[in-house]
Amino acid sequence: MTDNKTSLNLSAGLASVTVAVILVALKLWALGTTSALSVAASLADSALDLMMSLGGLMAILYAARPADEDHAFGHTSVEDLAALAQSVFILISGAVIGWSAVGRLLSDAPVPLAGQTGGIVVMVISILLTVALVLWQRRVARRTGSKVVAADSLHYMSDLMPSVGAIAALWISRHFGIGQVDSVVALAAAAMLIIGALRIGKGAWDALMDRRADPAVIEGIAAIARDWPGVRGFHDLKTRMAGSRIFVNIHIELDGDQPLRDAHAIGAGLRRRIIETYPQCDVIVHKDVAHEP
Repeated sequence: MTDNKTSLNLSAGLASVTVAVILVALKLWALGTTSALSVAASLADSALDLMMSLGGLMAILYAARPADEDHAFGHTSVEDLAALAQSVFILISGAVIGWSAVGRLLSDAPVPLAGQTGGIVVMVISILLTVALVLWQRRVARRTGSKVVAADSLHYMSDLMPSVGAIAALWISRHFGIGQVDSVVALAAAAMLIIGALRIGKGAWDALMDRRADPAVIEGIAAIARDWPGVRGFHDLKTRMAGSRIFVNIHIELDGDQPLRDAHAIGAGLRRRIIETYPQCDVIVHKDVAHEP
């Protein structure tokens, strides 16, 4: 199962890098042809996506390494570090694009746009490639729980509206000669980038700070323990996130007079059921003697 998840994550990472390279090349040509700031915003986003996709691919490879003496709980926290770095890059990109857009809107000499037809064709191609990639990434993220793949999918999803906006800006410029629309679209794209960056960064920061798992997951684990045969009660259910992994510690209360073999079987069975229900979990079950009523 782990090898299959790693293969899926790697396929998503390689697809992301390939699409990013194609998009950067196409948008560089479109920017040189049109001089549109909305295209520049989309190009900057794709260039950052390329850097982050490369970083994400390396993070996926590193996170797949097994636990060792120095990293007894594995290497999955690198996913959170990569996602945090991605959010910083996106935040800076959004700020720069927004500043440029405001500068153009306030300028007395607007920058003329040209070659709108070629730019529109490039943006349509980029949208089709991005949609195909996002669909695959979301499928992989659902099956593996990888934060890197999920974050990468969000980046590319955020590309869609700026790309659509760039098409609208180029079309309006071509047919009505209103070049200011380009800056308005770029400003909206910058706002989307900043909001997305803050959301990704918060998720990565929470994981690095050992934030608990989703309350629904915690309640699901509690329900399994509560109804497990032989368990008289449980306490100190604790969880923490690290990349796509959830680390679970739970103390179960058992009959102190039963054989050790039986107590072990109860704990092992509970652990297996939790992992079967939540494959992303790494579970440690502590066995305590239940207090007599």
